[in-house]
Amino acid sequence: MEGLCRWKCLCAYDGTDYNGWQSQIGGNTIQDFIERRLSEVFNERIRVHGAGRTDAGVHARGQVFHFDGNWPHGADKLFRALRCGFPRTIQIRHIQRVDGSFHARFSAAGKCYIYRLYLGFADPFSHRYCWNLRSAAPDLAAMAAAAHLFRGKHSFQAFAKKRGEEHEETFIRTIYRSELRRCGKKITYITEGEGYLYKMVRRMVGALVDIGRETRSLDDLITALNSGTGNFQAAPAAGLTLNRVFYWSDAQKP
Repeated sequence: MEGLCRWKCLCAYDGTDYNGWQSQIGGNTIQDFIERRLSEVFNERIRVHGAGRTDAGVHARGQVFHFDGNWPHGADKLFRALRCGFPRTIQIRHIQRVDGSFHARFSAAGKCYIYRLYLGFADPFSHRYCWNLRSAAPDLAAMAAAAHLFRGKHSFQAFAKKRGEEHEETFIRTIYRSELRRCGKKITYITEGEGYLYKMVRRMVGALVDIGRETRSLDDLITALNSGTGNFQAAPAAGLTLNRVFYWSDAQKP
């Protein structure tokens, strides 16, 4: 269609009250709200394509999506048009026109996730965004050692939850960064990699906490990475944030 352009968008959201990113019957997903607002602005049905699907309750600071639409007024006016009309928990952060070959998902080179934990009871301004570890404090040195083991190229089959799409999916992933940081009672886990499986990061964090609580060992983790077998709990969704999606055109690459 003449005048049809591809737009790359950066958005952030508090996922607490949503059923995840991907559109569902009922319409209470991030994608649903974004598509409804875009359809109002463009006066036609607009379909968006995200860099990845965050689960119900998971947050994002740097989710990327693209869509095609005929907008003759430039990116700045489109950005201003999309700064309103959303719930306060969804925000468009940046918009730019891109080449038609760009795809938010398939052009991505990697992602960065952050998971937050709190030792004890977090305050009312933080508890929606972390896992409260209310029992005895885990062994953070053991957790840090375990986090280091995720780095490199491994089979993460033991950390993936099946959702019926595995017939064409490989479980091999490369992790570039996997580290634990502490500031008082706040624990932050940061991971960057070429891609992640369904619930993979939450199960990685679950494994770290199990090791910190001494219900699992470093040897258990090594075995899981080598064999692809194991059963690790998934950490609660509230602590997870999609922090950034990397593209090969970015100045900073994973």
